[in-house]
Amino acid sequence: MSRFSDMSGDPTQLISDAELNELEQEIPILAGIRRFGEEAVNMPWFSKLGRPLDLEVRALARSYLDGLGFPDAEPARIRDWAEAADAAMTLDIDPAHWEAEESLRASLAADALDILSEDALNIAMTHVSALLGERVRAAVEEAADFWEVEDAELLNAAAGAALHAAHGAALSLVAGAEDDHPFRRKFALFTRGRWPIGIAGLTFNIF
Repeated sequence: MSRFSDMSGDPTQLISDAELNELEQEIPILAGIRRFGEEAVNMPWFSKLGRPLDLEVRALARSYLDGLGFPDAEPARIRDWAEAADAAMTLDIDPAHWEAEESLRASLAADALDILSEDALNIAMTHVSALLGERVRAAVEEAADFWEVEDAELLNAAAGAALHAAHGAALSLVAGAEDDHPFRRKFALFTRGRWPIGIAGLTFNIF
């Protein structure tokens, strides 16, 4: 039983010094996750789809690729939703970068659970989803209206990818990863209005 559920019992039961110390350590981290989510809500999600890749985007992409273990891959511009759909379909055929990301995610989760309790980590991740879910989906719908796109499955994939990236960045924040962690870089691409779809062969497709 977690300490959070223990606290819901006898209100006269005192929390031990060890439990109190753990709670005090978690509060600043959870506050940081809340700030992370609140700042992310105001980012220009999906607002620069299809535009040429500027120097900042290319630098973020390069850092992501190097950190993930794909130094020979290069970022490439996706110009429209039709190309985005084709690029997204290749992820099932060439899932190597997903496997690399999931390995990183498992490592971060282990590190995060050394810092936060499982209950607190679940609360943090749920909070990120609650803060960003509506904003991300609204941004996708705005982009779809602008481009006159009605492919619900593709739009759901875009929104899901953004929320997945937000979770990865939040997890890296909890785990105390470096600023250049691949999950931070991928999230940064999303918050600059792009959709980093994924790596196919030696090409990192960015819409």
